[in-house]
Amino acid sequence: MNVNTCIQPPQFLPLSPFYQQRFHLFTQKPQSLKPTKKSCYFSTTACDNSFKGGLFRVQKGRIRCSVSEVEEQKEKQQQVVKRAYPFHEIEPKWQSYWEKNQTFRTPDEVDTSKPKFYVLDMFPYPSGAGLHVGHPLGYTATDILARLKRMQGYNVLHPMGWDAFGLPAEQYAIETGTHPKITTLRNINRFRSQLKSLGLSYDWDREISTTEPQYYKWTQWIFLQLLKRGLAYQAEVPVNWCPALGTVLANEEVVDGVSERGGHPVIRKPMRQWMLKITAYADRLLEDLDDLDWPESVKEMQRNWIGRSEGAELEFCVLDGDGKERDIKITVYTTRPDTVFGATYLVVAPEHSLLPSLMSLSQRESVEEYKDLASRKSDLERTELQKEKTGVFSGCYAQNPANGEAIPIWVADYVLGSYGTGAIMAVPAHDTRDYEFATKYDIPICWVVKPDDDDFSDSGKAYEGEGSILNSSSSTSGLDINGLHSKVAASKVIEWADTTGNGKKKVNYKLRDWLFARQRYWGEPIPVVFLQDTGETAPILETDLPLTLPELDDFTPTGTGEPPLAKAVSWVKTTDPASGKPAMRETSTMPQWAGSCWYYLRYMDPKNSKELVDKTKEKYWSPIDVYVGGAEHAVLHLLYSRFWHKVLYDIGVVSTKEPFKCVINQGIILGEVQYTAFKNPDGNYVSADSADLSGEINQEIVPEEKVIKSGDSFVLKGDPSIRLIARAHKMSKSRGNVVNPDDVVSEYGADSLRLYEMFMGPFRDSKTWSTSGIEGVYRFLGRTWRLIVGSPLPDGTFRDGTVAIDGEPSFEQLRTLHKCIAKVTEEIEGTRFNTGISAMMEFINAAYKVFQ
Repeated sequence: MNVNTCIQPPQFLPLSPFYQQRFHLFTQKPQSLKPTKKSCYFSTTACDNSFKGGLFRVQKGRIRCSVSEVEEQKEKQQQVVKRAYPFHEIEPKWQSYWEKNQTFRTPDEVDTSKPKFYVLDMFPYPSGAGLHVGHPLGYTATDILARLKRMQGYNVLHPMGWDAFGLPAEQYAIETGTHPKITTLRNINRFRSQLKSLGLSYDWDREISTTEPQYYKWTQWIFLQLLKRGLAYQAEVPVNWCPALGTVLANEEVVDGVSERGGHPVIRKPMRQWMLKITAYADRLLEDLDDLDWPESVKEMQRNWIGRSEGAELEFCVLDGDGKERDIKITVYTTRPDTVFGATYLVVAPEHSLLPSLMSLSQRESVEEYKDLASRKSDLERTELQKEKTGVFSGCYAQNPANGEAIPIWVADYVLGSYGTGAIMAVPAHDTRDYEFATKYDIPICWVVKPDDDDFSDSGKAYEGEGSILNSSSSTSGLDINGLHSKVAASKVIEWADTTGNGKKKVNYKLRDWLFARQRYWGEPIPVVFLQDTGETAPILETDLPLTLPELDDFTPTGTGEPPLAKAVSWVKTTDPASGKPAMRETSTMPQWAGSCWYYLRYMDPKNSKELVDKTKEKYWSPIDVYVGGAEHAVLHLLYSRFWHKVLYDIGVVSTKEPFKCVINQGIILGEVQYTAFKNPDGNYVSADSADLSGEINQEIVPEEKVIKSGDSFVLKGDPSIRLIARAHKMSKSRGNVVNPDDVVSEYGADSLRLYEMFMGPFRDSKTWSTSGIEGVYRFLGRTWRLIVGSPLPDGTFRDGTVAIDGEPSFEQLRTLHKCIAKVTEEIEGTRFNTGISAMMEFINAAYKVFQ
């Protein structure tokens, strides 16, 4: 009988005790209802109209259903009743209680005599895909820490919010015509619902979103403080311009010359942009790392990104066709001034400002063609060490100031216009990149450093270390460093350059000023105007903040480089608040990084309309005690936040030099292990250790039930001679291995999901998802539940209350209990959650021996 088949007389439909109770029809043993006439309606006046529109449809006092539908519901009910751990009753009950009673709300005014604990998850971006099982890993860890500290008597601040501006929402708006505000709100609601279903102890009263005007008012206020102090400025800079997206992209948004989102071509294009002078804080950002309780790998990444180095700037005179000096000098930065005699050519970046005056007529076409090719590559691609070096001769020469020799000037994309001076002196004997380039283009190689522990010889590769200097003397320049050690020689070259006017000592940084503008709609408006008659920049008044986004129906790129906000003509045209003169608003918006640079401060005082954060509250809650998030934010987010925090410290808004006392990076959860078998052209299985993967071999995914483990390998259950490849991949839609936490919670409950993710392995390590693993944790919860409430009743339900036994616990029993408490406390505080859970499992085993 299918779901559309009606019940025909004289059949009777027995109703289970479940349905009797739900519909208030009967109170005693199961009974039946006889259908009226030939329909499938059951007469009743006692049914609950709250079920209208569900499986049982109430019409004129009668219930309509089919036998198969009822049986299906009965089966589901039996499954619910027989659950070893009744999460379907426990979790909704307590989540509802917590929300109703605001159990985890941190009062606006707290007892400041008590210790505080501020634990924070890195700001999530609410994507349309919702959560995957990787998200709860960090969220569960911070939740455990928050609950522990509350029980230990701390005032705990554990908030959640949304980093909701950004390109994905705008692209979706362009594709569908849906306003990004609508998409963003829908995504936030989905994320919030998912997080609440996990039972996380967030203080939802402090929830914030970067897209709310009352929030980005203070983002704009911070920008104005940067502008006042000369830390925000405009400059003509080469940027990653994507014509299809109509926006400037950050380096990390460009992969292999195309946009990460959409795969559109990206070119390098000079454009006037807002910049933030993060380089002014480079030394402080570097020095203050030493005092932070962060992973050493993260601190090292920040040090490398800042890239402080000491060296020299040297000047090379450009020569004309007759070998005479022109009135043009190329300044280079080098960390190895001791090798100046080994410089056999110069390299300038394709975007170097002097390049137009360096090209000869015969080489102009080649150079312009090369510049165009280079403009299509990201900085990362250009500086990739493994890539083949390319370049073109400019047709011009310069003079080496140390020995007076004329050396060629080349254009090559492995030199960046944004680093140093945009030009280098190339010493192929002692730099691997220069050596590869010189070998390819047949440029002379001059050895000027002899290793301390080896005889000098041309080994076929560059020697980049220090040693004794040779071939480095010139009576013309008066510089002689032969026989000196590299460090001593470098100091002498710098002293000579400073005395003769050929250069000076210089400290340099890899860190570049922060490009702080995007040509898109969905971002914070930049609170400045440009006077129409002079083009002069003027800030809007702080009392006029927030400057809100105008409503737009058309978010598509203009195609001219102008941002979409340029289409809001009535919004763009305004007056300068100070002079009253006609002015135009800035139409670029802030990058997505802006709102996430300071959000941790707003959680301390989220409803303050008069200042960014109350000083008393900030002083109590700062700094963040534990900050948890992915390693992908190890550089830029943390660096930008630290920069803004130091500016706010300098102007007296915050009381600490650093925002995050302790940073922890959780590992990645990979998809379930995939087993791959190989078949030859005849369709026969071939063992992975003998398969020629470069030949005609077909791959086949093998289900887990057809696989067994043999030693350290996995093989086919039906033919153990066939070895398989077992590999877990990062979860992605394209691989189809994404696990939705909603499905896990529905089948096993939130407690099982949380416990499993903490039990998978060390918190900071990458781990592989396994459905069988979560089933094991679910069984453990059931075992624990039975220990507390007793065995289930015959109908599968559990009695109310807990199991109690007479008598006092023995010394050994107390000792076992307290050992468990001490171990679990210690492991939680050390974020070794998996071993803490193991201790609880050991305790349950011991408890069963006593009570059962």
